[in-house]
Amino acid sequence: MSAVIKPADQRKRIWLLRGLGLLLVPLVLFTTSAWGDESIMAEVLEPLGALVVIAGVLGRFWAMLYIGGRKNGMVMQDGPYSMCRHPLYLFSTIAATGLGIMLGSIVLAVMIGGLTYVVLMQTAQKEEEFLRAAFPDTYAAYAERVPLIVPDLSLFSTPEEVTFFVSNMRTNMADALVFLAFIPLAEAIGGFHEILGWSALAIY
Repeated sequence: MSAVIKPADQRKRIWLLRGLGLLLVPLVLFTTSAWGDESIMAEVLEPLGALVVIAGVLGRFWAMLYIGGRKNGMVMQDGPYSMCRHPLYLFSTIAATGLGIMLGSIVLAVMIGGLTYVVLMQTAQKEEEFLRAAFPDTYAAYAERVPLIVPDLSLFSTPEEVTFFVSNMRTNMADALVFLAFIPLAEAIGGFHEILGWSALAIY
């Protein structure tokens, strides 16, 4: 008798990501860009990072329009899910990477984005195990045709109408606000360092 494969515990993923978010707070407070606040690199990286965060947040909303309330109940193959199997996790990783860029640090961008990717890919693996067991033929064909996380734009397809669950969008809105809250925080942190006389660790 084969073991029953259960859906991935999304609460664990959510709390892990929130924990990573809390770890960002001391990174923001006690580090600074080694390029210097007035350097060309800082002037480029900060707005670029904010744009990357916003792009990631918008991408998460796009993915949630399709998958919200339907996880583990079907094999979603429309919209962003027609181009890669885990677009929600792709855009979450993009947004997390943007936080590091916004802080003016390539090292932080790689570290934050990398940690987020590792956590989300562990969840993705468990989700795929469940979906392969629940929808063996459908998911096998889907996985063979559609890449894991790097999107293939040529595969895009979507129906004319998409329905979504309001409760799931509310949850996504709360997560989005966490990402977006770091934009004004990153802008203000340099002033805090000067006012309070904090010494900060310089990171490239």
